[in-house]
Amino acid sequence: MEERKLTCIGCPLGCQLTVTMENGEVKDVTGNTCPRGAAYARDEVTNPTRVVTSIVKVKGGNLAAVSCKTASVIPKAKIFEILDEIKPVVMEAPVKIGDVVVANVAGTGVDVIATKNIAAI
Repeated sequence: MEERKLTCIGCPLGCQLTVTMENGEVKDVTGNTCPRGAAYARDEVTNPTRVVTSIVKVKGGNLAAVSCKTASVIPKAKIFEILDEIKPVVMEAPVKIGDVVVANVAGTGVDVIATKNIAAI
């Protein structure tokens, strides 16, 4: 039996979770005070995902960069590949919240979208 200790990020409580695994399969989750904690722990040890946030340069805007994020969760193992795809992107102002910065980033089927409005100057 293997035990993994995690801090839950499913809600503001930050419960200290213990996940018991056997042969790569979750057998038990303890320490959670809500069902979200158990679900988070199971997902985190078997298929960890994240939302990636970053910035990209903007030409001709009232700000030099715009914040962006993946539209939904992506596999944790793809984070650096995604950041490598985002890094060279330069957008033209105006930029609106929800504009696609990179479509289907790193072949995940998930778009990177702008999270701020940038006006043209």
